[in-house]
Amino acid sequence: MANALPIVSGESGLARYLAEIRRFPMLEPQEEYMLAKRWREHEDPQAAQKLVTSHLRLVAKIAMGYRGYGLPIGEIVSEGNVGLMQAVKRFEPDRGFRLATYAMWWIRASIQEYILRSWSLVKMGTTASQKKLFFNLRKAKSKISAFEDGDLTPEHVETIATRLGVSKQDVIEMNRRMAGDASLNAPLREEGEGEWQDWLVDDSSADQEHVLLRQEESNNRLDALRGALTVLNPRERRIFEARRLSDDPVTLEDLSEEFGVSRERVRQIEVRAFEKVQSAVRAGIARLEALPAASL
Repeated sequence: MANALPIVSGESGLARYLAEIRRFPMLEPQEEYMLAKRWREHEDPQAAQKLVTSHLRLVAKIAMGYRGYGLPIGEIVSEGNVGLMQAVKRFEPDRGFRLATYAMWWIRASIQEYILRSWSLVKMGTTASQKKLFFNLRKAKSKISAFEDGDLTPEHVETIATRLGVSKQDVIEMNRRMAGDASLNAPLREEGEGEWQDWLVDDSSADQEHVLLRQEESNNRLDALRGALTVLNPRERRIFEARRLSDDPVTLEDLSEEFGVSRERVRQIEVRAFEKVQSAVRAGIARLEALPAASL
């Protein structure tokens, strides 16, 4: 869609990149509307190019908020640009809202998916709560002044786990993955009483077979949900994901502005989408149960 976009050549090239994208003018509402109409109705590549380049500053601003994950800023910006291009492809100007409002969600989603892939946090990627922990741990540590490197104190672990609604073990593991490996024999306190490995004992009575069965069941549920989402049209899927699958659900008011309909209409679409997904999941499970054991 957008050819020859500027690129960030490492941290040293960031200032040059920011200066370069400032040369692309911001669009007035009417100009943006006409360009979006040209793209949607005629697939005019020049119109799409202008829509993308005029919002590169928005991508850069959002990308800066993800610099603390140890990944190249150029790649973060690039992924954000991919999200922006997806937003331009799907943008409906007749809805009455600006492209920036719609594109922000796509930009953040693209960047976050890139970060999750890059960190290879397989376990974390399976639940919404662990994704929430990943993207909110630094903020939570800052609020309780837990600025030290390495492992958190037990008190900090308990506070963060309570605030974010996750287990203490999840907090410990996530902090360690994000901060780097630390010695399991490191003392909990300066007095040297107790070691961090004491916190890592698995108190569950489940054997490995049961653990694998639960993991397989969880993966099957995720696969069923992904398959069920295909029964939704783009608007239903956007509303369903924003309201039911997001760690920070979008308000009815924001979605009503995005789609140019009333809040009640958004709520109706959300309910209908949920019912369609629910039916699709049940149908998928029924098909699996009907399969002969040898084919599973």
